[in-house]
Amino acid sequence: MKCDIISLDAKKVGDIELDEAIFGVDVRNDLMARYVNWQLAKRRAGTHKTKTRGEVSGTTKKAFRQKSTGRSRQGTHRATEHRGGATVFGPRPRSYERDLPKKVRRLALRSALSAKKAEGKLIVLDKADTVSAKTADLAKKLGKLGWGSTLVIDGAEVNINFALASRNIVAFDVMPARGANVYDILRRDTLVLTKDAIERLRERLK
Repeated sequence: MKCDIISLDAKKVGDIELDEAIFGVDVRNDLMARYVNWQLAKRRAGTHKTKTRGEVSGTTKKAFRQKSTGRSRQGTHRATEHRGGATVFGPRPRSYERDLPKKVRRLALRSALSAKKAEGKLIVLDKADTVSAKTADLAKKLGKLGWGSTLVIDGAEVNINFALASRNIVAFDVMPARGANVYDILRRDTLVLTKDAIERLRERLK
């Protein structure tokens, strides 16, 4: 399938042939959902923790005698029913990582790219670089292009001026091709790939 190549000046500068095996596969929403859940779970710190009865500070002395007080028996002030006591079944440090086969991850990424292409929200850019690192200059060009919520994926490295200029633009993300993932592709409305990014993705997903 052919796709036009445009520049940041909103001009057509050529066309490119997109690989059907990457940009034309059947969209698998179930696999994309599994990928997103896997990705978000993997980045959780899992450092949450509450103190158990053995960790709460306080005396171990019996509060009062067992019988003849008219009160319920109490053996420690560290018990969960006391103020400042322990927490029952509280969270403990744990890892939220789960396994996801590499084949599933590749197919999910292909599905995300194909979904953007099928929706007409995939744009191929000649190159993502600017002479100026000023946000205002880049914002003017983006205004002419009509890009709102956008993810730009570049080649091996992101142009430093382009990265600096885009930092303060709301809902505008830039990343190298090695960082391409389903979650970031789906969370932005428009996907912009440079020619270098397409070559890198072809090598990665072949």
